[in-house]
Amino acid sequence: MAGRLFGLFDPLRHARATAGWRRAAAARVRGLFLPLVLLAAAHPAWAKYDVDIEAPRSVRSLLKDHLDLSRFAKRDDISEDQFEFLVTAAPQSVRGLVATEGYFTPVVRTDVKTVDDKKSVTVSVDPGPQTKVASVNLTFKGAVTTEDRARENAARFAFSVKEGDPFSESAWDDAKNASLKALRARRYLGAKIARSQARVNPRTHIVDLSVVFDSGPTFTFGDLDVSGVRRYPEQIIHNVDPIHPGDIYDIARVNELQRQLQNTPYYASVAIDADNDVNKPERTPIHLKVSEYPYNSVRYGVGYATDTGPHIQGSYSYLDTFGAAYPFTVSGRLDQTQQYGQVTLAMPPGTRGWVNSVLASYTNTNVSDTRIYSARVGVQRSRSTQNIDTTYSLIFYDDRLTQNAPNPSNARALVPAWQWIRRNVDDPLFPRSGNLIRAEAGFAIKGVATEQTFGRLYTNLLQYVPITKRDLFVFRAEFGGVFTSGPTNSIPASLLFRAGGSNSVRGYSYQSIGNNVDGSILPTKYLVTGSAEFQHWFTHDWGGATFFDIGTATDTWSERVFQPGAGLGVRWRSPVGPVNIDLAYGFKNKSVKPYLTLGIAF
Repeated sequence: MAGRLFGLFDPLRHARATAGWRRAAAARVRGLFLPLVLLAAAHPAWAKYDVDIEAPRSVRSLLKDHLDLSRFAKRDDISEDQFEFLVTAAPQSVRGLVATEGYFTPVVRTDVKTVDDKKSVTVSVDPGPQTKVASVNLTFKGAVTTEDRARENAARFAFSVKEGDPFSESAWDDAKNASLKALRARRYLGAKIARSQARVNPRTHIVDLSVVFDSGPTFTFGDLDVSGVRRYPEQIIHNVDPIHPGDIYDIARVNELQRQLQNTPYYASVAIDADNDVNKPERTPIHLKVSEYPYNSVRYGVGYATDTGPHIQGSYSYLDTFGAAYPFTVSGRLDQTQQYGQVTLAMPPGTRGWVNSVLASYTNTNVSDTRIYSARVGVQRSRSTQNIDTTYSLIFYDDRLTQNAPNPSNARALVPAWQWIRRNVDDPLFPRSGNLIRAEAGFAIKGVATEQTFGRLYTNLLQYVPITKRDLFVFRAEFGGVFTSGPTNSIPASLLFRAGGSNSVRGYSYQSIGNNVDGSILPTKYLVTGSAEFQHWFTHDWGGATFFDIGTATDTWSERVFQPGAGLGVRWRSPVGPVNIDLAYGFKNKSVKPYLTLGIAF
């Protein structure tokens, strides 16, 4: 079988591919010849020209961006000799570039015309049939073949190029790198590609791919080598470190260590590296370098949301209270519906990363003709791991509620509580599959700094279900309940529930679903909301959505009234996070509401 050997693996080519395969392809010609031509003319006559590329969309943008003849048309210092060279070299450059997209039999024609000393060049390209992948052969050797076949299967699954797929150099390199990354993720830190080749048959337009992966030996964690510590005790790092020397190497543990450190207030950046010497795989050292924040820091920001209007927020932190790395923080936020302030004094992370703190806060909320003043003071113990955040707290609430009706209510309670949040998604910023779960539980006993005995539960589930590469469903379910035999006016209002708004039931104003008393929407004992949303992504960054929401907030479950809403939206994967723009119709109130949100609603 006649063929072309395309890409035998070597370190130089692998580095070139990861640095930018298209730029490297274009450089095959200009890297050797163009510098000589540019230096050749001592007294050049300048050539001005335009370039028109006639080619299918599949390769047109590639040629416009990387063909030297096209790139240099924007310059005004190209000599006649240089122009002649660019035209002459264009066909060879085109063939090299389109080959990276799997087109190995292109027909290229150049046509130069001169009108009024202005040259125009037309490059016509018929790329021919795109080469298809006929076979994929992945071979593994080393310890993985006897120790951990699951890791071998993970590497096979990560290889994204399949039989029948169009061939391109970028997809080929990405697939090899993905499999190598999967192999190195656990045990086999020193894994490498021993050999790879893509054998192309330009007559039949097929390519046979083969890769040999060498896992090398199993690596285990060694001691943590810490550098960059100047202001804060190194023991903080060891307290949150989930890695134990002698354990099998696992990139998930390394990522967990990085996340734990960046969750503390002390470190601006964290870099972690491990030795991958296959001759010394046991207890390989882990090198960790940190860059610390200064003792004092001020942060602030402004923003806008349709529920709460424009807002401004800020905080001041001093990270070395008592000279013992106790963070002291004063923070606040002002918007159209709420004014909030909090003071917190925390301890450094202790064993297994638990953080103890004391706090005091005051919140003034004015929504739907109901104003709630809430003062809180208490203690809490919290820990954040890779996927789970856990908090235990003991908080004293002193709330005051005023409304359109006379006789404001006051309520106090000492509430032991537990909060648990789990994140299990494929991408923390732009998730497409997985779920987010939040659960809270608390209680209070009458007579123990509390006016009325009650129990409180709250849970929120966000589920992502991919359908195709461009389509997915997003489901949300929310439930809250305060269980007590008495009325709600003896329970702190900030512990009760209302519904409505961009992250609740769209089509209704923010927290406008509750107990209506003389036009004031009062918080209630029970809350239930649900949402189903279908998203279609037209491009990587832009998509559309259609959704249906429904919910209720009531004091008496038997008298509940569900209020539905539906609408359309725009989704944008912005550089700072997901942006959602929605237009919703509330069936109960017969009104249309716009919404703008930034970030994942949870």
